[in-house]
Amino acid sequence: MKAMIVTYGCQMNEYDTHLVQSQLVSFGADIVDSVDVADFVLLNTCAIRGKPVEKVRSLLGDLRKIRARRPLVIGMMGCLAQLEEGQQMARKFGVDILLGPGSLLDIGKALESNERFWGLAFRDELHDHVPPAPAGQLQAHLTIMRGCDHHCTYCIVPTTRGPQVSRHPDDILRELDSLLVAGVQEVTLLGQNVNAYGVDQGARVGGYPSFANLLRLVGRSGVRRVKFTTSHPMNFTEDVAAAMAETPAICEYVHLPVQSGSSRVLRRMAREYTREDYLRHVADIRKHLPHAVLATDIIVGFPGETEEDFQETLSLYDEVGFDSAYMFAYSPRPGTPSYRHFDDLPREVKTERLERLIARQKEWSARKNAAKVGTIQELLLRGEAHDSGFLEGHTRGNHPTVVPKAVGVTGPGVHLARIEHATPHMMYATLVDSAGNALPELPKLNPEAAALTAPLAMA
Repeated sequence: MKAMIVTYGCQMNEYDTHLVQSQLVSFGADIVDSVDVADFVLLNTCAIRGKPVEKVRSLLGDLRKIRARRPLVIGMMGCLAQLEEGQQMARKFGVDILLGPGSLLDIGKALESNERFWGLAFRDELHDHVPPAPAGQLQAHLTIMRGCDHHCTYCIVPTTRGPQVSRHPDDILRELDSLLVAGVQEVTLLGQNVNAYGVDQGARVGGYPSFANLLRLVGRSGVRRVKFTTSHPMNFTEDVAAAMAETPAICEYVHLPVQSGSSRVLRRMAREYTREDYLRHVADIRKHLPHAVLATDIIVGFPGETEEDFQETLSLYDEVGFDSAYMFAYSPRPGTPSYRHFDDLPREVKTERLERLIARQKEWSARKNAAKVGTIQELLLRGEAHDSGFLEGHTRGNHPTVVPKAVGVTGPGVHLARIEHATPHMMYATLVDSAGNALPELPKLNPEAAALTAPLAMA
């Protein structure tokens, strides 16, 4: 069997894709990257906003046309599969296999059934499962928990992924060991709310550490770089910032979604904290990590948001000075309290506010990135950039960075680089040795292309 998985959505979905792919390979399947040669196409879906749902709907229509011409097994997994909205879509387009986020280990049973198979249960064995390490990768994801016990009024995740369940620390460390053996140098700990890790277990016998202590354990494992995403401000503690400062392997990057700068809007979102609470968390982070890179998520145009509320979001952005942000116009999702009880704002209002927020984000990102010019940063280089004479990667603070290839450095790895130029969304650097001396660059094979992308030529 030739199998292809198309993935939409978050890093958790990417992790789940790897988990299912490893299962398919163990059954003898070949993983392919073209629908034209696939016998089985599985869509790993996202339901957090309307756009990825529409992409799934469109692709399912295309796959149904292909199946009219030749045999093809069509599958859906992930958050959309868990919802009635996705199940209606599956019935309409004749999906053969439907797996919710809690039933991913049923993929073998589903393929063996030779008939329509729907698995939507949340199975405990998923939390104990340790997938094999990805081959040939320097960075990898590691899920430490699934589900969420918060009930933000706009969010469908508690419905699609169920209540919070923390993985046992022994399973986490066992999976981490396999990643290190495979050569992984950067691990991102994943969860819908990572800093609530262990809270669901209470005083369970066997002991679950707090998230801060889990960070310390992971940081002492020998892994070179550790990141985590995502955090809920309600569960963020100063001890997390302290653990990051004490543990050199933990990168000084904090993604802490605020969603709105207005306490009134946060209350309508049921976020369980105020603007002032959030600012106290930022102060705690900067107390222990003065140079921390701060990223956030912001929803613009939530039902009932006034211009005054939006101005509070802009002023919060200025007060914190975020390095980067993921920004979205509110997207009503069927099944959420905000969809049932609140009236949506006009599309043009949401769009106009989003444009203003993006402009503010660009100003701050340009300012923050410009401050890095002249500094030495540790880069994890992933491979070739668009131009073959350059490599691309990211800093410990998650800044996308491009460097010219240098003598002795022509592929992936961790290296030092001096930032030469920065734009709001990209840094351009030169590889250096431990003393800060520039490494000699390789001759450019394509002088015209190199001139177009050389660091100091960028605007």
